[in-house]
Amino acid sequence: MTDKTAQPQLLNREISWLTFNRRVLQEAQDPAVPLLERLKFLAIFSSNLDEYFKVRVATLRRLSKLKKKTKAKLGQDPAEQLSELLAEVGRQQQAFGDTFRNHILPELGREHIHLISEHELTDEQRAWVQHYFEENVRDLLSPIILDENLHHLFLRDQSVYLTFYLTEPHNADKHDEERVVVMELPTKRHGGRFVRLPDVGAEHYVMFLDDVIRCSGAALFPNYGRVQVHALKLSRDAELDIDEEVSDNLLAKIKSSLQKRATGFPARLLYDPAMPAEVLRAIGQKTGIGQEELVEGSRYHNFRDFFGFPDFGLTHLQYQPMPPLPHPTLPRTGSLLAATARRDHLLHPPYQSFDYVTRLLNEAARDPQVSDISITLYRVGSKSAVAKALLKAAKNGKQVTVVVELKARFDEESNMFWAEKLQKAGANVIYGMPGLKVHSKLLLITRAEEGHNRLYAYLSTGNFNEVTSQVYADYGLFTAHPELTREVAEVFRYFHDHLDKTGQFQHLLVAPFELRQQLTALIDHEIALARKGQEAYIILKLNALQDERMIGKLYEASEAGVRVELLVRGISCVLPGLHGQSTNIQQRGIVDRFLEHARMYVFGNGGEEKLYVASADWMNRNLDRRVEVAFPILAPELRAELRDLLDLQRQDSVKSRDWQNNFVGPTEEAAAAEGEVRAQFETYAYLAALARPAAARKRAAPAPKKAAR
Repeated sequence: MTDKTAQPQLLNREISWLTFNRRVLQEAQDPAVPLLERLKFLAIFSSNLDEYFKVRVATLRRLSKLKKKTKAKLGQDPAEQLSELLAEVGRQQQAFGDTFRNHILPELGREHIHLISEHELTDEQRAWVQHYFEENVRDLLSPIILDENLHHLFLRDQSVYLTFYLTEPHNADKHDEERVVVMELPTKRHGGRFVRLPDVGAEHYVMFLDDVIRCSGAALFPNYGRVQVHALKLSRDAELDIDEEVSDNLLAKIKSSLQKRATGFPARLLYDPAMPAEVLRAIGQKTGIGQEELVEGSRYHNFRDFFGFPDFGLTHLQYQPMPPLPHPTLPRTGSLLAATARRDHLLHPPYQSFDYVTRLLNEAARDPQVSDISITLYRVGSKSAVAKALLKAAKNGKQVTVVVELKARFDEESNMFWAEKLQKAGANVIYGMPGLKVHSKLLLITRAEEGHNRLYAYLSTGNFNEVTSQVYADYGLFTAHPELTREVAEVFRYFHDHLDKTGQFQHLLVAPFELRQQLTALIDHEIALARKGQEAYIILKLNALQDERMIGKLYEASEAGVRVELLVRGISCVLPGLHGQSTNIQQRGIVDRFLEHARMYVFGNGGEEKLYVASADWMNRNLDRRVEVAFPILAPELRAELRDLLDLQRQDSVKSRDWQNNFVGPTEEAAAAEGEVRAQFETYAYLAALARPAAARKRAAPAPKKAAR
């Protein structure tokens, strides 16, 4: 019997995040992944870790500075937790370095790609590199001398700097002395981190820009006999300490906070372990960076720059193209509004093109019968086709309402840019909600038809962002269903007037109003069914599962006999399989070619299965401090389609890992098809079959077997 007074055992959130990032590293280590794609996974791992230090580690450092009594209320001591996390980061960075140096670099060499340093150049190559430096790099450098004339050295966030330790001066009579010089690596102005050298026969050669500068360092300082060059990089605290209230000057507050982010407290200074102590000491004196922020790195930093590593046209070292599939029910040309009026449609980016969404917006912008367009924007691309379509609609006299989330971390600047442009074009721009982030992804179009207004909506798990839609796997619903669109309109009315709309939704589950309560009720119903001896199950596909109360309900369901199956890509604080707590919980997650971004909640409901697609993870912030929307799929054929795709993920036997990062096969309940199942590839094949004419579909492979419903 479960002790209901005992606190449920949870996995530490920060450790869980690091466990997820190790899954990313596993992709870089997997020899079955194409070689140049493995380099990209190293870039993703590095980029993730940068954000982790800028946000999570920086937060723990701030918490560790609180007074003793205040820290006692937090539970685990932040300083102890930080020490544990940094130890795990160190282990992962060692594995990262080993993967890069001892596996990927040799394999690149076997494929005739040589990433060489200044020490490996032939005389001919050295002459070419030095000429390249003089023609393309030298004028981009801005040296800063660390001497008594410099009172403070400011290091830009996430930029790589090269330090030059100058010794053995030639002209002692002129009182030259040992010096330390710092220069920012001019990656952006140069046009990338890598310099491709001339091929030699079938062999391809490439260098870090850092090493091009190292090769020519002596030419920069001819008065010194010895020039030692090393790299460092600073990550700054990225949390925005801003007021959450909505006010006329919120935009100014965000701009101010972004400036503070650029000058925020140091979270981590990565340095080359070969850097002389004199240089590190000089950096500390001029920046004020203390010992606790110093983290030993490697010769090179900012591995996220490997996103720009040249591919040399070697397609066999990359994933084979998966061109976006035609949609089976949305027309390739003609009116998308008319198609949506006839029936609902599900969109599956990146397997199907996000262009259907921008086409819908452009059609609405031109249509003289469309009067209103309302949309929520959480992460807007810098060259957003969505925003441009909204500008066109505003200029065409439509009433355009845009709810822009200015507090979308790391995308505030792009969001502000488009918010200001839209406002100048006449759009009604709403900057978020009081005390809440707007994370829901909603589009609503009002069109005059036969003497009354008809509503059309697009509800999605993914952002209105053309760039991320090419790599983020999401679901989107085109619908003109009167009940759903009316409730979407209710959400937008809430954005307008800020009134409590609790109780107005019969189909949508909306946070912060009733999403938590409705999910709890759905779990309780499964518990009641299990206690009556009936089949009961819950299947959740999420990016993150951290909310303690919801985890507690899942534990309660597990011990009541409910089968709980979790597909969690990132953070999960659940500890599955613990006796008396989570015996009936299974958890796995998929990391593969595309980023799993969609959320889905499935409840057995006594054979009348309930299925919701959502923008919300099960985290405190999503359920209580964000505007989120979970929506049902009402059309039976679309609901069956989603369940087929969910079952493919449950059957994955290639890229599925458990919570401890062990590769696992399909669940016992989800019988796999013969042979291996790689869910993302099978999803592409499944959707390709749907896009074929009906006669061809009959000859296609059968759909995946269903679990008990």
